Amino acid sequence: MSAGLAPAAPAARRQRAAWDLTALLNAADPKADLVERHLWFVRLTEWLRSGPGDTRDAGQTPLPVLRLRHLLNVLERHDEHRVRVAALLACFWDEVDVASLFAELGHGARMSLSSELRHRLALRWLPATPETHDLAELFVLLFPAPGDAAWLRAIDDDTLGRLVALMRPSHATAADAARWRGPLADAASHLAAAIAASGLSSTLRLRMDDDLVAAAPFRQLMAATETTLAAIRAGDDAAALQTLPYLRALIDTCRRAAGSVRGHLEAYGVSVDIVYEADQLKSRARRLEDVLDCLVSPTPARDVARLLADLADVAQRARSVNALLERHYALLARKMIERHAETGSHYITRDAAEYRHMLHAAAGGGAVIALTTYVKFAVTAAGLGALWTGFWAGVNYAASFVVVMLLGYTIATKQPAMTAPAMAARLDRQMADGAVAGFVDEVTHLIRSQAAGIFGNLAVVFPLVLAVQLGWQLAFGGPLVGEAKADYVLHSLTLLGPTVLFATFTGVLLFASSLIAGWVENWFVFHRLDSALAHNPTITARLGAGRAARWAAWWRANVSGVAGNVSLGMMLGVVPALLAIVGIPLEVRHVTLSTGQLAAAAGALGWDVVHRADFWWCVAGIAVTGVLNVGVSFYLAFKLALKAQRVEVQDRARIARAVRRRLWRRPLSFLLPPRP
Repeated sequence: MSAGLAPAAPAARRQRAAWDLTALLNAADPKADLVERHLWFVRLTEWLRSGPGDTRDAGQTPLPVLRLRHLLNVLERHDEHRVRVAALLACFWDEVDVASLFAELGHGARMSLSSELRHRLALRWLPATPETHDLAELFVLLFPAPGDAAWLRAIDDDTLGRLVALMRPSHATAADAARWRGPLADAASHLAAAIAASGLSSTLRLRMDDDLVAAAPFRQLMAATETTLAAIRAGDDAAALQTLPYLRALIDTCRRAAGSVRGHLEAYGVSVDIVYEADQLKSRARRLEDVLDCLVSPTPARDVARLLADLADVAQRARSVNALLERHYALLARKMIERHAETGSHYITRDAAEYRHMLHAAAGGGAVIALTTYVKFAVTAAGLGALWTGFWAGVNYAASFVVVMLLGYTIATKQPAMTAPAMAARLDRQMADGAVAGFVDEVTHLIRSQAAGIFGNLAVVFPLVLAVQLGWQLAFGGPLVGEAKADYVLHSLTLLGPTVLFATFTGVLLFASSLIAGWVENWFVFHRLDSALAHNPTITARLGAGRAARWAAWWRANVSGVAGNVSLGMMLGVVPALLAIVGIPLEVRHVTLSTGQLAAAAGALGWDVVHRADFWWCVAGIAVTGVLNVGVSFYLAFKLALKAQRVEVQDRARIARAVRRRLWRRPLSFLLPPRP
């Protein structure tokens, strides 16, 4: 290694660090403008964090703490630097809004999840400025690193005492020494006001447990807080400690009342905005307790340092979009999963009778899709633009899927997104008991049910479409779908093309339709539309009370199915058209629709098509399409269900071995129903 690249010796590193500190201390100017003073503090925290070599000494002390001690040593030896830095700290304390840091960091005035999401995206994408009097904004510039909270917590009491002495000159009066309490008391007052306002809003108040709000804790909170703060501001610590237990009891009741909101949402529909507001209320309650701890603590410096470290963690989380979405959409996802689990259990066959019923339902679905196939050919033959072709194809699919639902039939590819949550719920229960055999049984039932659905769909759609082709040819002298379109079908459905990608993409759309179905059902329940349909005076006047009640009950039972089928049909038609407009050539490959198209192509080309290799490549492509449609949709739904229910499986390898053992010993059980 050359001399220029050799690592610097410890003495050289210490000397370079000293030079950096000297330049930094020489730049300390209490008479500079606000931006320059704030930039000096930003550079100071950067200097504390920066440094070559290991970040800890032999005693595991973080490097920023070591450098902070070095800074204090230098200031204690050089009065000129100490006076200037102390004057800078005094200016900083007087000019910034310290209360905003303790009251608003991580909270703010955003009362909806969407506005909070926009705020976090702005924090991530837009640079922050030091030209501000808001310490909550400046704090993000001062402590932007993920490790800041750790070294703030690691500051020892001796170093902390020296730092406090620097901020409080020796000639300070008792009133000056207590100045730090003012901003914290203001923060406590702001927090109490925000908690009371949020708790008294109809959004949360009407969804809280009646027993918890019977004594009006939110109305009493402000008065109790101001009583305690008045004693603290007056320096009467004994009076403050006397009123503090009652105030803490009120805060705890307010926090528990906010927690009870989730129980109401689980029963009557979830709103992520309400979940967000309730979580904000609980967070403010915890922050208010932390601030009160600092105000009445016998060692306030240690408690304030701990609170600042917690705020450094909050500043990091306040920039995380993933954490926000995961936390506040978790309840919505779980409720959607629970409703899907209830529905999905009906799609799992466990005996021969249920298996035959699934075959019959799937056969009916295949008959409807046979008609859908010819309507699709008619739409594409109309010569419309790409977007309109996609739109009318989507209308065709959506109408067909809704008809299948209304007739009580089934489409095999609609099952996985519903059955996966039911499987996840079963997994949760079985793993609690340590039993694997029951879950393996469910896996077997599920795969057999999917197979029955696909068998029933394909067993009807192929011969029915083929029969229509042959019948049309006998009646009119030519097939309904011509040879040119048939050759295009053989070219597009082949496994040698992008069928695997398109089938995977279709599986994603199948999963997305289940999410839309769950969201629409939750929206319907949350807004109590079934009650509105049944009891609204205008509706009952037009329909009559009995008919309105039946109409409301029908929509409550079928809103999820209608939303899922309509959304899936429109996505299958419109999404590829929209992607084609922006230059992304993605198409859909649905196993039942593709089978109908292949049957139409076979009818147009005649019996000789079975001797063509491209026909059999299309057959292979359809088989792969079925596996991917079902597999991708099920995998995504199953992963979401596990995450929403917070299922942690420690015995996955044991489960996999059990499934393989069942497959080896009883392979037909995955395809055929058990004997009576």
